[in-house]
Amino acid sequence: MKKDKEKRKKMGSVFYIIVLVIASLVGFALLELGKNTLLGWGIVIAALAGLIVFEVLKTKNNGFLIHLLLVASFFGIIAGAFALSAPPYKRVPAVDVKNPEVTEVVSVNEGDITGVFNEDKSVEVYAGIPYAAPPVGELRWKEPQPAEKWEGVKACDTFAPMSMQKQDSEIMNSLTQIVGYRNFKISLKDNYREAVSEDSLYLNIWKPAGEVKDAPVLFFIHGGSLTSGHSSFSEYRGENLAKKGIIVVNFGYRLNVFGYMANEELASESENKTTGNYGLLDQIAALKWVNENIASFGGDASKITIAGESAGASSVGALCVSPLAKGLFRYAIAESSGITPKTPYHTFRNYNDALEQGRKTMEEFGAKSVDDLRKLSAEELVKTTANNSAMTVDGYAIAEQPYLTYEKGENNEQALLNGYNANEADVFNLFTEVNEKEYKEGLNTLFGKYADEAFEAYPVGSHPLEYELAVEKGGSAKGEYNHILGGTWFAYSHKKWSDYMAAQEKPVYFYYFSKDNGSLRSYHAGEMPYAYGNLWRHGDKYDDSDFALSETMQSYWVNFVKTGNPNGNGLPQWNKYTAEQTKLLQFDNEVKMIDDPYSKLYPIIDKAQNQ
Repeated sequence: MKKDKEKRKKMGSVFYIIVLVIASLVGFALLELGKNTLLGWGIVIAALAGLIVFEVLKTKNNGFLIHLLLVASFFGIIAGAFALSAPPYKRVPAVDVKNPEVTEVVSVNEGDITGVFNEDKSVEVYAGIPYAAPPVGELRWKEPQPAEKWEGVKACDTFAPMSMQKQDSEIMNSLTQIVGYRNFKISLKDNYREAVSEDSLYLNIWKPAGEVKDAPVLFFIHGGSLTSGHSSFSEYRGENLAKKGIIVVNFGYRLNVFGYMANEELASESENKTTGNYGLLDQIAALKWVNENIASFGGDASKITIAGESAGASSVGALCVSPLAKGLFRYAIAESSGITPKTPYHTFRNYNDALEQGRKTMEEFGAKSVDDLRKLSAEELVKTTANNSAMTVDGYAIAEQPYLTYEKGENNEQALLNGYNANEADVFNLFTEVNEKEYKEGLNTLFGKYADEAFEAYPVGSHPLEYELAVEKGGSAKGEYNHILGGTWFAYSHKKWSDYMAAQEKPVYFYYFSKDNGSLRSYHAGEMPYAYGNLWRHGDKYDDSDFALSETMQSYWVNFVKTGNPNGNGLPQWNKYTAEQTKLLQFDNEVKMIDDPYSKLYPIIDKAQNQ
């Protein structure tokens, strides 16, 4: 009996230590996913060591209840450590270099600045340059005002805070990196959260190091459905393109309720009677700043190409039709979105809908006037459930439905490079199960009386789901529905945009990105690290074929920025899109001209748009 009792006690101790180790691993996983500071790790490690030592040295009271109590206490310690070591908010350094070398002083309209060099000193980076006054207090929902001048030299070596937006927990962000991007890295160097603020109207510049003269400029607008996103995101950085002889600029602009809420009182406040497009007005202000100041960095204001992806591409479309942007750029690059259909599908709405969402915002907070809303903190206001995520025709920044401007030939761009990806809609539809019933309902929503025609063109089983993530909710018609959503929401706008440009006999180059890879595949935004030269930031997710394709795409993009023509020595010929030549350039293991995969869908969408 005594031996059995001792054996049970020993087994209990072993089991207890195993439970502690498992619990500590769970705790460490939470701390890593949550980007917690070293304080949390230290607390958990110390507690684990103490409890193990206690178990080894104690001679009494080692029964089940005391073990249960100690395990419960340990979980409490883990929870406390998680709370005490929450990652701090901080601004992101402009370069991934410890103590980077500082550039010479550059003078802009508002004062003097310095930037920093990248690791091999081939590129100068200037981050966090104010291009407009902080849109806070009385300037909330006002047209952007000029940035204030400063004395002395401003060190522009960190990115500004991201624009105010709803934020997921760091654990959720890490899980997104694991499941979506598949590029999560275990590190103790990233135990912080990027700063977020309503004061976010700043821009960043990457230029070739040293003396530069009359360099072409790429002006990039980030995506994020006009509700999220930030200019410091690694996929948007311009270091590699700057090495190829151009200057790259990106920037923050007002988002969600701060950038796109519409309200009658706000319109009456405005000298220009505008409301609902504050984020777009920020983009125009940033573009004007670049026109006025880029020569100080060696850039040529007459050689600006605007570019953007997703909502950034919709914004490019808005700049192309805005009378306020006329003469501020020459070429345009648009990736995976546009606003050229009669009824745009993405980040665009009519004025009355915009005003209705503005009224909902007022009601939600019990505001009797705009001043009541201005008294709310940004942290409270951003929680609104109203949908303020689209541009509108305000009669000022956007004078009319964009397609009308294109029909008149009054759009601003002289040449266009644009296109879409093979699996654009998949990530937006992950958590929806689509069987035949849901498929037909979805087609009816998209196409109305032409839904049956779409079903006949794409019957169940005609386009199987290409990828299945761990969180994917499938269904017998999921592949077909994803394919049609991608064609309708994204590809169609580029087809119409290209048709308009071709009808105006302006150069237009149309692409299709379908390269599989270890990260974003050919999902929405999958082309970004290729075209902007940032594969190396996630090198373990890409192979030699990816890096080769990236070099090709970068060359096309840089050539287009320089000349309005992406073609160049050693590159596969990219034929201009015309009424007769409607093939696209496919970016994959082989780069070649192909027929548009959605050629039989476009006529159905045309009819649905006109019904």
